[in-house]
Amino acid sequence: MFIRRSLLCLALVTAAPAFAADISFWDAPQRGGNSFNENPPDRAYFQALRDTGATWVRLSPDKWKSAGGRDFLMGDADHYQGLVPADVAILRRALDDANAVGLKVVLVPLSLPLLRWKQKNNDVVDQRLWQSMDNHLPAQRFWQDLATALKGHPALAAYNLINEPAPEYGTSLAEHASRAAMQQWYASVEDSPRDLRALYRGLIASVRAVDAGMPLMLDAGWYAAADAFDYWPAPLDDTKLLYSVHMYEPYAATSAPNQKRATPYRYPATVPFGSGKQRWDASRVRRYLQQPMDWAKTHGIGANRMVIGEFGCMRRWPDCAAYLRDVLAVAEQQQVHWAFYAFREDGWDGMDYELGDKALPWSYWQEMEKGEAVQPPRSMQAPLFAPILQRLKDGVR
Repeated sequence: MFIRRSLLCLALVTAAPAFAADISFWDAPQRGGNSFNENPPDRAYFQALRDTGATWVRLSPDKWKSAGGRDFLMGDADHYQGLVPADVAILRRALDDANAVGLKVVLVPLSLPLLRWKQKNNDVVDQRLWQSMDNHLPAQRFWQDLATALKGHPALAAYNLINEPAPEYGTSLAEHASRAAMQQWYASVEDSPRDLRALYRGLIASVRAVDAGMPLMLDAGWYAAADAFDYWPAPLDDTKLLYSVHMYEPYAATSAPNQKRATPYRYPATVPFGSGKQRWDASRVRRYLQQPMDWAKTHGIGANRMVIGEFGCMRRWPDCAAYLRDVLAVAEQQQVHWAFYAFREDGWDGMDYELGDKALPWSYWQEMEKGEAVQPPRSMQAPLFAPILQRLKDGVR
């Protein structure tokens, strides 16, 4: 099976258009959206995102149904034997559609071999990748296979090697610990299986063995937290890297559990964060997002190599629009790349801002129960989407 799949990947490379991904795409600020849909997006979907002014989409195919096993592309994350050829073909069709409308793609897996995404793993955090250096090897093979299969595709602007890694999970290091605590922790795991930089070095080498030019995007640890680059003693040795953080802080306020509270946390307000409580407002958002920028500046990394790869809030939260405006203001002021979460997600409406801040009508759910193909009542003119849409439109001037 592995030989047959490898031969198919080589055939796909032979058929690929002549194109070399270029880091210069990222020299100027790029604005986009995330696509984490359960079904492969079609050309109309990509066109709708492009029409907002977006120049890129951060695309994850992990939720798509695999033709060859439990895990899309991999077949089985427990026993990786090579790419599933039919899945590669499905992914290539999506890339073709994005390319047809002029939208660049950053491809990001939610799972790797021996690191299955929690929501596909019975809600259990998969720790296997971080338990042995040998367990890094299947992930390296996966990325070399994928880079081989997709080499030269004109839609691709970067590979984001893994979404929201958390090698710190289950260790002594708390989320949002002090910089000193993070650095002390890293000193204890450096060059061990939980060393995120070591994982990235191996994955980068695997891609570079077949594709020297593709930009590679690296999420920070602790689920891409903006303060989790603080323990990195230096950037990695590659001239075509982008460094990415995600922004949902303060999570206690922006996330779904807050909506179930008798009295939800507001913004601006003092809310739980880390081991205590802090006041979160525009100033605190700015200071928090300044941390990765300070790290980058210390190590000579330009703002045009920094990314806010995801940000958002629950659309029915009363303060969501204000929060989005404050995050976007920082991103634009810092001139970093960004992608909002999420564009027209088909399995969850919590951060679909075109739906506004109200519950979906009962008629929609009735039609869904009947199995009818129905689209929720989206509008790009929804006031909640306005902060994002305005920034996207500003980018095309």
